[in-house]
Amino acid sequence: MHGRRQLWCVALVPLLLASVAALGAENSAASAAPAAHHLRHHHHHHLRVSTDPNDPGLRSASALVLDASNSTVLYARHADVPQPIASITKLMTALVVADAGQPLEEILEIDRDDCASGRGAYSRLSRGTKLSRGDLIHLALMSSENRAAHALGRNYPGGLPAFVHAMNSKAGALGMTSAHFVDPTGLSSDNVASPEDLSKLVTAASANPVIRDYSTDAGYAVRVGRHMVQFHNTDSLVSNPTWDIVVQKTGYIAEAGRCLVMQAVIEGRTVVIVLLNSFGKYSRVADARRIRKWMERTLSESTERLPAKV
Repeated sequence: MHGRRQLWCVALVPLLLASVAALGAENSAASAAPAAHHLRHHHHHHLRVSTDPNDPGLRSASALVLDASNSTVLYARHADVPQPIASITKLMTALVVADAGQPLEEILEIDRDDCASGRGAYSRLSRGTKLSRGDLIHLALMSSENRAAHALGRNYPGGLPAFVHAMNSKAGALGMTSAHFVDPTGLSSDNVASPEDLSKLVTAASANPVIRDYSTDAGYAVRVGRHMVQFHNTDSLVSNPTWDIVVQKTGYIAEAGRCLVMQAVIEGRTVVIVLLNSFGKYSRVADARRIRKWMERTLSESTERLPAKV
């Protein structure tokens, strides 16, 4: 599916190492305040999984499953409650850059501000790294590279203040009524939105071919200094051939928990899936699989109930 950029397929060991680093990009704010950490676990302690066979049994605190063709809500849990969204923010970052029509081939440099405390403790984009704007978007979406996202905002006309203003203006234009952004990375817990808001963001992102392509790429290599450095997708589902994913983004900070949004085709239906505050490292991916099985079972049962044609 992603064979157009085969230059990154060099060896298994670098790929595995890159996978660890990609996950680290998401976890660069894992040392957030203990109080927020406690509240998040306290919330999940009271989260009960439904035993209803018609319920997908999700472990995420908030969720939304939407039929993209007609905006029908197939499943919702706390879908109207705004909360921290972590690196899901980077979908909005990419949209704002796209709206500005800034050239993807322009070379940008990672500087001291991009490497400030909290931005990419696990990043391998060292200060002085020069990459194209397209490469930075690619790494921000695929590997959740915080320094890449910050550099994109910093190089916007008018700098970061103008970029953040554009993010909030775009949110308003998309009808994201409870969304609010303060930075382009998602490391701030003040970047908030509800699952309903994020379904609109995912839908808008899915209409952009660059965002679709970059966010679903399994791996990519860029030159950092004198070396080619391999990066990996933070979402393991993009490498699964049984999934048809149109666009996706993961996220994590302590205040937000594990998050995942995507547009995917399941049983011939294009659906938007939003999963926020998933408890446990693998729950968001497991919840996506639960939704898929739930849809397959539900559609199968509804088909069986249809009257036979004569």
